[in-house]
Amino acid sequence: YNRALEIHEAAFGPNHPSVARDLNNLAQLLRATGRPAEAEPLMRRALAIDELAFGPDHPSVARVLNNLAELLRATGRLDKAEGNYVRALEIFEATYGPGHPDVAICLSNLAGLCQATNRLAEAEALMRRALDIDESSFGPDHPAVAVGLDNLAGLLNATGRVDEAEANCLRALEIFEAAYGPNHSEVAVCL
Repeated sequence: YNRALEIHEAAFGPNHPSVARDLNNLAQLLRATGRPAEAEPLMRRALAIDELAFGPDHPSVARVLNNLAELLRATGRLDKAEGNYVRALEIFEATYGPGHPDVAICLSNLAGLCQATNRLAEAEALMRRALDIDESSFGPDHPAVAVGLDNLAGLLNATGRVDEAEANCLRALEIFEAAYGPNHSEVAVCL
């Protein structure tokens, strides 16, 4: 990623969308490897480049906002994360419509934040909406649906609705096993 960034900066200049993409990719890697302090300035630079290149309401801007929100949530800055999720969601809905998979991803992420802040009814509504979008987009037996079912099951369990939680877990498990086989890590997590 560093090499790609160097090449694109040299070829296109420091404010090109390809540079923003490289910055975002590198930031995602740094975040995933436990280096959020290094990732955040790269994400913020990618966001600034995309806003300059495409305008504030472009899907590329929304993707970086969503990624930045994930980083902020992971580092405990939930209020700042929520604003980025909401802005990303608004952009995705305006660009693609309310039933697009990118909308579902953002809804799921926002639901996780709501769950973390004990706004469980709001989280459930967001999770159910994301699940509906994934089922409509990918079909009822897609792994993305299983992830949504498993997330919803965790929330239902936390609210004492154990029977509903179990039904969602079992359906998620069936989808994961059919998609990946019985020995996949997603199956293990669901079990």
